[in-house]
Amino acid sequence: MSYAISRRGVRTATAIGAVSLGLLALSACEKPTPVATATVNGDSVTTEAACYNDGKAIPQGEAKKCLSKKAEKTVTVGLGDKLRVGVEPDMAEDGWLLFVNGQPALPDPIKKTYYTFPGDAFFQQQSAGGQATSTDTAQVSIVVADGSEFKGIWHLKLKSDD
Repeated sequence: MSYAISRRGVRTATAIGAVSLGLLALSACEKPTPVATATVNGDSVTTEAACYNDGKAIPQGEAKKCLSKKAEKTVTVGLGDKLRVGVEPDMAEDGWLLFVNGQPALPDPIKKTYYTFPGDAFFQQQSAGGQATSTDTAQVSIVVADGSEFKGIWHLKLKSDD
């Protein structure tokens, strides 16, 4: 018995195979995490999330650990420089907070895609006696939060050039 394969059958099989391969390739792709950017005097540094759960809440214990991770990227800030922090629109939608050395720096979430801070404000710390002391580095964490739930954490190290 001989089987004849029609051209139409070959085209149909080829089309099904191509669609299957395309779907397989798409399922292997991961959606990239949003990024945060810091700019000082035209120099920009972009960082990926230290912790991110695809826009869902990060478990509290994990968020606490993540907040204490060290930054991988450094930005140099001089006296009188402005630090501009930029986030992606999805991040701004929920609102983001700024932490300096693990402590909240602002009382309310920012709902803008970028915000400008005076650079030298990051290098002042309160001593145990209540006196302000100066330091030459600071860890800045950008935290996307929905109420008390953290959805993503990005870190940057600021270094004073003075």
